[in-house]
Amino acid sequence: MYKRKHFTILLSRIKEERRFIQVVMGPRQVGKSTMVKQVVETTDIPSIRFSADNVPASNSAWISQCWDSARAKMKLEHLPEVILVIDEIQKIKGWSEVVKKEWDDDTFNDINLKVILLGSSRVLLDKGLADSLAGRFERIIMSHWNYAEFKEAFGWDIDKFIYYGAYPGAAQLVEDSERWLQYISGAIIDATINKDILVDTHIAKPALLKQTFELSCAYSGQELSLTKMLGQMNDAGNTTTIAGYLNILGQAGLVTALNKWANDNARKRASIPKFQTYNNALKMSYSNKTFSEACMDRKYWGRAFESAVGAHIVSHAYEGDYNVYYWRDYKNREVDYVLEKKGQLIAIEVKSNQERTNDGLVEFEKQFNPKKSIIVGNGGISAETFLSCNPAELFKI
Repeated sequence: MYKRKHFTILLSRIKEERRFIQVVMGPRQVGKSTMVKQVVETTDIPSIRFSADNVPASNSAWISQCWDSARAKMKLEHLPEVILVIDEIQKIKGWSEVVKKEWDDDTFNDINLKVILLGSSRVLLDKGLADSLAGRFERIIMSHWNYAEFKEAFGWDIDKFIYYGAYPGAAQLVEDSERWLQYISGAIIDATINKDILVDTHIAKPALLKQTFELSCAYSGQELSLTKMLGQMNDAGNTTTIAGYLNILGQAGLVTALNKWANDNARKRASIPKFQTYNNALKMSYSNKTFSEACMDRKYWGRAFESAVGAHIVSHAYEGDYNVYYWRDYKNREVDYVLEKKGQLIAIEVKSNQERTNDGLVEFEKQFNPKKSIIVGNGGISAETFLSCNPAELFKI
């Protein structure tokens, strides 16, 4: 079975002396549980695993029960150490306070219980970690798979990766389009909205949230004003509500709305958003074109290609600690993606054909003096190369 780079990181940490709680973070279906399973099966340290998926959110005592079970295993089996794995920990309200108490008790009593926590809600995990567990944890952030990983694991070419996206669980289903769609809809979209968003957040208009998501996916890689977006919806709402739902969808790792790059925050917030999915499978699941039809339609394929590049960029933004924007001026000169980190800028233009010019990059360089200006696609870095790299590395070159 294919092992991502995170396997080596977690394995080395779990073999060390007990120092930190290991927190494995990432969106649904990127392989967090599989990676942890590979680690515990590789090491000779006994382990015990629990999942909070079907536990009532108010039952914080359940976490202590997990800890008690792990301690009992150690004592009854006379084990020097045990790995305790708790999946979807963020679903339990007040989880971080309970984890802090149990971890500190083990530290005080010299109990060698090593702990791995997993979660798919970055916002809830970050809040708990910041509130109670400062100095007690290390993060392992798992982003969506890149092209090099998919090529090695499944033998895909770049066109297949652009169209079907980067969910490993769906890789074996692409020859049956209906099964692939059902997987993306059920295991990704419905699971994230119903199990992550609606459980943790009060949503006044769930149907409007779903429509916001669907339109955002359809327009991934494109700009669309919230007013025009509202005009395409059946449910009553307003732009403020839609903006709030977009923020929630972004926190859940489904789709985000990029602001236009500007030197001041007010102009950024006032800009027309550019929608971007975190995985191109989400966009293409709402496509009315088959894989072969999409490849033959060069205009359509250009949009799919740009969305795939954008998905790769935004899915690595949290791990890489950079912000993502787009840029356009009054003459419609544009830069598809602008990466910003600690005041440094990287401008990225996506080209899928010969016709497009680089006027936008030239003008952006004049106005903002980026660290780098990069073309991805025709005449620049190949799609295979860019979609295999970590975009954060561009700031180090």
